[in-house]
Amino acid sequence: MSKVVRSQDTGQRLSGLCSAFYERCILRRPRLSLLLCLVLVAGLASQLGNLKLDASSDSLVLEGDEALAYFREVTGRYGSEDFLLVTYQPEADLLDDASLATLAELRDELKPLEGVSSVLTILDVPLLQSPPVSLSDVTSGRGLPTLADAGIDRELVRREFAGSPLYQQLLVSPDGRTTVIQINLQRDQRYQELLERRESLRTLQEQHRLEPAQRERLKRAEQDFKQYAGSFRSQQSALVEQVRTIVDKYRDRAGLFVGGVPMIAADMVSFVRSDLVTFGAGILLFMVVVLTIIFRRLRWVAIPLLTCTAAATFMLGLLAWLDWRMSVISSNFVALLLIVSLAITIHLVVRYRELRLQSPQDTQYQLVLATVQRMATPCLYTTLTTAVAFVSLVVSGLRPVIDFGWMMTLGLAVALLLGFVILPCLLVLLPKGKPEDVGQQRYALTLYFARATQARGGLILLVAGILLLLSGYGISRLQVENRFIDYFHESTEIYQGMELLDAQLGGTIPLDIIIDPEPPAEWSFAAPMAALDNAARETTDADDPWADDPFGDEFADDGFDDEFAVDGEESFQPSDWFTVRGMDKLAAVHNYLESLPETGKVLSLATTYAVVKQLLGEDVGDVELALVQKSLPEEIRELVISPYFNEARDEVRITLRVKETSKELRRDEFLQRVHAHLVNELGISEDRLHFTSMLVLYNNVLQSLFTSQILTLGAVFLAITLMFLLLFRSLTLALLAIAPNLLAAGIVLGGMGWLGIPLDIMTITIAAIVVGIGVDHAIHYVHRFRREFPRDRNYTATMFRCHQSIGKAMYYTSITVIAGFSILALSNFTPSIYFGLLTGLAMFASIIGSLMLLPQLLITFKPLGPEGES
Repeated sequence: MSKVVRSQDTGQRLSGLCSAFYERCILRRPRLSLLLCLVLVAGLASQLGNLKLDASSDSLVLEGDEALAYFREVTGRYGSEDFLLVTYQPEADLLDDASLATLAELRDELKPLEGVSSVLTILDVPLLQSPPVSLSDVTSGRGLPTLADAGIDRELVRREFAGSPLYQQLLVSPDGRTTVIQINLQRDQRYQELLERRESLRTLQEQHRLEPAQRERLKRAEQDFKQYAGSFRSQQSALVEQVRTIVDKYRDRAGLFVGGVPMIAADMVSFVRSDLVTFGAGILLFMVVVLTIIFRRLRWVAIPLLTCTAAATFMLGLLAWLDWRMSVISSNFVALLLIVSLAITIHLVVRYRELRLQSPQDTQYQLVLATVQRMATPCLYTTLTTAVAFVSLVVSGLRPVIDFGWMMTLGLAVALLLGFVILPCLLVLLPKGKPEDVGQQRYALTLYFARATQARGGLILLVAGILLLLSGYGISRLQVENRFIDYFHESTEIYQGMELLDAQLGGTIPLDIIIDPEPPAEWSFAAPMAALDNAARETTDADDPWADDPFGDEFADDGFDDEFAVDGEESFQPSDWFTVRGMDKLAAVHNYLESLPETGKVLSLATTYAVVKQLLGEDVGDVELALVQKSLPEEIRELVISPYFNEARDEVRITLRVKETSKELRRDEFLQRVHAHLVNELGISEDRLHFTSMLVLYNNVLQSLFTSQILTLGAVFLAITLMFLLLFRSLTLALLAIAPNLLAAGIVLGGMGWLGIPLDIMTITIAAIVVGIGVDHAIHYVHRFRREFPRDRNYTATMFRCHQSIGKAMYYTSITVIAGFSILALSNFTPSIYFGLLTGLAMFASIIGSLMLLPQLLITFKPLGPEGES
């Protein structure tokens, strides 16, 4: 007991020192305090023009993910470029003169754009069946016919596009009415160099091998990459806008949609920026209306809004000054900061009005000082417990979520400080005004909650139990998944373009499967090579097996025989993949992937094999395939071999596109199913099989977020319970106070499960939001309940007094936030809609739990002593 008493005495002395400091330095110098706030806020507001949003693919991957390093390695190895896609669907026939002329005009206007390396259309690709050409024609280097050539037979072209392994569902839709223009973007070498420099130093840091000088180099490398990446993405966004501007000029002649990862990133930034401005202003307007209805006095509308606006401006300016970039996820922190700031100011306002009514003889300064003294402790603890909820996000491993956690933690501190400076100092400078009408107290809406709790306490506990069970079942149905297409409204270009690409042009989400070569002992080209060598030695010129060579005379002097000969010093060793056996194994993988309902277009060396079969018939052997590997012209090699085969590593790459619109798509289950089939059914050993692409990286993100955030949620509740224990000094009271928050979190997460709303990078933060918001109400209510209880030591009477006082502040805060955030339901960006509705649901569940379930639990378990102690 003595330790508890000493602890309380120490806390009281510390509280007294803080109160004296606050009164002496802030409250007694209101003009100076407000001036300093004005200077700080104005100075940071001047930086708002430098605020940046980041929606790049780099911001949607796990830091330190080994799959990310492998993805970048593969991308560099195969020279993959970013690209934009433009779907082209003319009103007339696709192969009509007018349609092709428009297509050529559009292509020629896109080519000169800065940042574009090439533009690929059906006019530019080589034709192999219009009319049919031989393999010798392909290898001759004389050039193959294209659709742009005069006199080309367009009916043959139509049949080739419909049946070509290369072009069907890639460049032309199955119905032959739609084609795609692929705009390849220049690979920025400077960007890659800065990225590689940063990543190499980060690797050393993770291995604890970083020298002091290298630490400085790492800081410079991170800063250089951050600055250049921002400029690079701005250039890409500008390029997307230029492409859109050009495409818009042709919309009267064809149906056109722009797609591609760079466009999605640019549009996500645009949607978020629009929501920040449009709906941010709308939220503030709703708050004005609701505050006006509640308080009906100008000062109680203007002062809270001024405080909230100052906090938001301060934080946004600070982010801009620090070049701390907001992402699609962390952009929500502005709206949440408004909630926190508004809650603090409303609690201060309501408490001041109560004291003004109870002590009309006190001076304005005395009223303000008493308000601050009585609200400091609960507001401090609400800030700390809310911060604990948001700090839990920093373990996610995903940079935007980590940033969101730290931004909210810092924003909470800013909101608390400005709330306890701006509002009290303004009140000190203002006259007391008229006291509130006493009659209004008897008709406070919160008293209806108190009466319902008094009359239906048992029913409230029963309903809470049922909701808890339903929430538990709903949580068990939560899925860690999402479809990017669901982020956008059906009327947006992104949605319509992705839907068309999935339905007609082979899918949208890329997936690469890399297969390493088999060990030489298991599978070797030595046997066919030895047979070929023996045949060559025994053959005379008269019965030369190459006399009827289907390739013609093109190989006579190309040096192939010299390099292919066993006696040559630099003999050419064909890859085992370029054998019938190797191609058949690869074709089995290719055909399986093509059969899956979630996949669209699949491309690999098996595609090349199919093309060779078209050229030569079914009689294709090891020698012919070896010649294909050796002797194709560079432009043909770049089309059918280089994207799918790395000669230095003797590995093959299968690239496929997954249908984003597929309702059956479950990324993690899909990847596991494909991996299991390739290993168990097709016999590819696990150490030779590698999956990579943004689909893999994003799936890793989703799985990691579920593990880190859902499991961390339990730790958050434990930490908050311990803080409640410190504040209330009673385990029973701490557990009772946490119960409504557990229920509120369960209702929101369970509701998501029941409604089929998946957990993804946008909605995973809602758990922290629910907890962060909910604990505020519990702290304020229990803190006031303990203060009021000693008056008559009657739990029911104390409940009525609390509902009439602190309950009103809680209710006002909740109704204002719910009304304000409901406007987000009008957004075109689905994550913003979810954020607004789920935040509103969280506030509703929290306020109902705090005004009905929490007081009923206090009445039922009676955890307080005669003096309000626990």
